[in-house]
Amino acid sequence: MITAHSTLTCTITPFAEDGALDESAWRAHLDRLATAGMGVYVGSSSPGEGYTLSLEETETLYGITADVVRGRAPARAMGVETHTAAEYLRIVSIAERVGLEAMQIYCVDSGHANTPTTPELDLYFRTILDGSSIPCVLSSHVYNGYVLPFDLVDRLLTDYPERILGVNVTNPDMTYVARLVDTIGGRCEVHCGGPMQALTMLALGGQGFLSTDGNIIPETCVAVVRAYALGDIAASDAAYAQVLRFFSANLWPGGSMRYLKAIMRLLGMPGHTLRPPFLALDPAADPQILAQLDGLGIPELQALRSR
Repeated sequence: MITAHSTLTCTITPFAEDGALDESAWRAHLDRLATAGMGVYVGSSSPGEGYTLSLEETETLYGITADVVRGRAPARAMGVETHTAAEYLRIVSIAERVGLEAMQIYCVDSGHANTPTTPELDLYFRTILDGSSIPCVLSSHVYNGYVLPFDLVDRLLTDYPERILGVNVTNPDMTYVARLVDTIGGRCEVHCGGPMQALTMLALGGQGFLSTDGNIIPETCVAVVRAYALGDIAASDAAYAQVLRFFSANLWPGGSMRYLKAIMRLLGMPGHTLRPPFLALDPAADPQILAQLDGLGIPELQALRSR
């Protein structure tokens, strides 16, 4: 069933100081997000550090997600880019087994910057769709080095109308995004990756946006789509401005996970340790990060700072 408007966050994965998966921190983090009405995508490449997880840890991560979030907010697996459909099906089977609502399917990573042909992509997606039973969400992410052809998306939606729950599109090219939304034509959900195009996606008739910002300010992110759904455009715009300013405060290169976990550490939130090969930001940046957060004037952040 297509939801009217929604936002989901690509979650961090919390680790303890010894590098182990911090299950209690994970439960607490998920509960906070679900209480805010924030849907989740878990086990992602970034900021979920999914490549560092074993299959056993992935099952634990997914299982706790189903236990804490399912029935309260969308609870979906994101997974990581893989080289073959068989690899991806191993992750998909875990999401099926623990009872998550859906599984995103990243595009195939052919290695050495090779770009798969449209027939190869067609075979890849059909192998996963035919080999699984869980509802799937297709991903067209510009960081893969290529995007999904419109005709391929159209064929897959035509041939698998009951299996494809949505499409996640991450692309700064609004021409591509608009044409993809029109190709989908309301046959499934469509969300943009990142908050930059959130209101544009809603205006185009899509369902909403994904973000990493929801790990820290879930209520503010949810307010964007809730107010929009109620027709309160002023409130939606105000919340959206706060989300964009939070998003823009990250001035440190190397992915969102380092910045998010630095904030978590500064706010006293458990699970802020990064797992190698990733390394934490230099603590010398702490004063600047705190000054930026305080200057944003976001009530949700202020409440976290005053705990």
